[in-house]
Amino acid sequence: MLPAYSIEAEEFREEVKFFLHANLPEGWKGIGALSAENAYNFANNTWRPLLAEKGFLAPAWPAEFGGGGLSELEQVILAEEFMRAGVPAGGSNDAFSIQMVGNTILHWGTPEQKAHFLPKIISGEHIWCQGYSEPDAGSDLGGLGCAAILDGDEWLINGQKIWTSAGQFANWIFVLCRTDKEAPKHKGISFMLCPIDQPGVELRPIEMLSGESDFNETFFTNARTAKENVVGEVNGGWAVAMTLLGYERGESAATMPIMFRYEMDKLIELAKAKNKNKDEKSRQRLAQSYIEVEIMRLLGMRTLTGFLNGKQPGPQESMFKLYWSEYHKRVTELSLDILGTEALVLNGAQPATSFHSDNPGAPNESSSWIGAFYNARAGTIYAGTSQIQRNILGEMVLGLPKEPRV
Repeated sequence: MLPAYSIEAEEFREEVKFFLHANLPEGWKGIGALSAENAYNFANNTWRPLLAEKGFLAPAWPAEFGGGGLSELEQVILAEEFMRAGVPAGGSNDAFSIQMVGNTILHWGTPEQKAHFLPKIISGEHIWCQGYSEPDAGSDLGGLGCAAILDGDEWLINGQKIWTSAGQFANWIFVLCRTDKEAPKHKGISFMLCPIDQPGVELRPIEMLSGESDFNETFFTNARTAKENVVGEVNGGWAVAMTLLGYERGESAATMPIMFRYEMDKLIELAKAKNKNKDEKSRQRLAQSYIEVEIMRLLGMRTLTGFLNGKQPGPQESMFKLYWSEYHKRVTELSLDILGTEALVLNGAQPATSFHSDNPGAPNESSSWIGAFYNARAGTIYAGTSQIQRNILGEMVLGLPKEPRV
C-alpha cells in the first residue's frame, strides 16, 4: 500500500534536486510568480526542452522513444520535488500529447507508429488535442456520429467535435470516428490520428463567461488522414478509447494528490490569514478536507502499487477520478466561505491555472480561489461525469446489474 523510499529512491531524489538547482534561474520563487505570458513561455519554450533532454518530460516512457524509463516510485519522487520547486511537469498540451495519446500509442500502436509519432511528441513537433465529445454524444460517447470513410490510401473525416481543450495550440488531434454505421453502438468506431493544419479542419473558440477560450468546436469537412493512422483495429477503436481514458484517469493517481496537498496547505494558510482557523465550523471543514486529501493520497498509492505489479489502467481508475473531482468541488466551496465577502471581487492577477488554486509562488488572493471554484464544477463533468463514473464502477468493477434502458 505504501511503497518505501529506498536508498536508491532517495539517491534519485538528490539527482532531481541537483537538476532543479542547476537549471532554474537564480531567485526562482515558483512559476506562479511569473505573469501569464512569461509562465507560458517558460513552460513551453525554456523548461520543456530541458525536461525532454533529461528524460523527465515523459518519465515513464522507454528511453528509446525519448522517455526517462523511470519506475512508478521515481515518478512520484519527481512530482514531489517539482511541486516543492514550483515548476511544471511539461508544456501546456502535454497532458494530451504524452499522458493520453502517447501512452495509448505505446500500448496499442504498431512499431511504425511508435517510431514515427513518439519522438515527434517529445520534440514538440507534434502538439495534440482530443476529439471525443460531440454535441449529441458527451457522456454517451458510444453515440458519436463523426464519420470516416476510406478513400484509397486516406480516410475522409466528416462531422463535429466539441470541448476541444487547448485545440488552438495543437497541430494534431486524436479523434474517434464511426467507420461502420451498420455496426452496434459501441462497435464500428475507429481511433484515428489526424493533422489539424489542413483545409478540412476548422477550430472555433468557445468564449466563456470569464472571457477566456480554453475550449473549441472542431469541424471536419472531408479532412484527410493517412490509412495507416488508425491506432488499433479498424472498427475496434472503443477498446483503444477506453485505454486512453484509463491513462487519463489513472496514471496521475499517485501524483495528483501531491498537487491537491499543496493546495490544502495553501487553504490552511488562507484560513489563518482570515482568522477563520479559530471558527469551529471552518476548523471542522478544514479537518475533513485534510482527511479527504490524505485518503486521496492513499488511493493514489494503491494505484501505484498496482502499476508496480504490472497492472494496466482499467475501469477501476474511475474511482480516483470520481473521488478527486467531488473532493475538489467541496474544498473550493470552503475556500470561498473562508474568503467571505472578498469572494465577490477578483483580487490579484489572473491565475495561471484554473484546475487548482494558482501555481506555487503566486499570491494567496481571491482570484486564485475563485477560478479554482468555477472549474471544480467542470471537473465533475469532463473526462466522464460523476454519474458515468459511478455507473462504470457499479457495472464493470462491482458487477452490479446495468441500469434499465429507457
